[in-house]
Amino acid sequence: MLKRLWKIDAPLTLTGLLMLPALASAAIGLIVDPRIITGAPAWLKPAKFAVSIAAYVFTLAWMFSFIPGFKSTRRIVGWVTAIVMVLELAIISLQAWRGTTSHFNFSTSFNAALFAVMGMAIVLQTVTSIAVAIALWRQEFEDQALGWALRLGMIITIIGALSGALMTRPTAAQLAAAHAGQAMPVIGAHTVGAPDGGPGTPGTGWSTEHGDLRVPHFVGLHALQALPLIAFVVRRRRPPADVHVRLTLTAAGSYFVLFAILLAQAFRGQPVLHPDAVTMETLGAWALVTAVCAWRSLARTARIGTPEMI
Repeated sequence: MLKRLWKIDAPLTLTGLLMLPALASAAIGLIVDPRIITGAPAWLKPAKFAVSIAAYVFTLAWMFSFIPGFKSTRRIVGWVTAIVMVLELAIISLQAWRGTTSHFNFSTSFNAALFAVMGMAIVLQTVTSIAVAIALWRQEFEDQALGWALRLGMIITIIGALSGALMTRPTAAQLAAAHAGQAMPVIGAHTVGAPDGGPGTPGTGWSTEHGDLRVPHFVGLHALQALPLIAFVVRRRRPPADVHVRLTLTAAGSYFVLFAILLAQAFRGQPVLHPDAVTMETLGAWALVTAVCAWRSLARTARIGTPEMI
């Protein structure tokens, strides 16, 4: 598989491989470095980003195999993504080594410059990835269900990436401090309803007491892996092609609605593990509608496949 990915896009594959020693270094840091940054181990963020970047670049390289005719798109997006991802992890790791935050950090001119570079780089990468979505829409697929999974997965991933901009807005407390003439060493936050750094879930650090915009951001970003995986799982059941397409479209719609529900929950200041009655009712309705849509797709096929009684 690695040889195949290397032939498809060497820069992306090399970037994914570089994430392995980066992850190992971050894991060592988690063991030997006891420092805490905004409530989390100093090397947790580099470790998380190494895993996420590896998953993204390997998936993107694999997706390129389905758009062989778009050589310029693949070359430009591949190189931009590889450079941006290495740069992002380098800055995050540098800031972890320095014992400070990489995101929302305006405490010094140097920290602000690093965060600005990260922001501009990821915006560039996200914008260029739109070209991949366009190529996927123009590409014809023999497996139509997989084609829809790739197209819609890429679109939701782009939307999920753009949702990260919501974290860069100043919070109400930060704006109040600015209006009072105080310095703003931090502008933006992951957490809604409190400063970053409170109790979080193991491994991810998502707030367990307040809303956290990283939850929908994570879900949106990984549609690129989730929807093709769902399409592959459904295909193992060997459904008719039209059923496979309908079930894939249902999964894509359901996934996007889940992303929207989690985003609304975060904005309401609710921790993802402690939803209130409104969120629970919304999730219940989402699950019910998803189940009904999936059942109708299967039931329709069953009716079509049943011989008409004479």
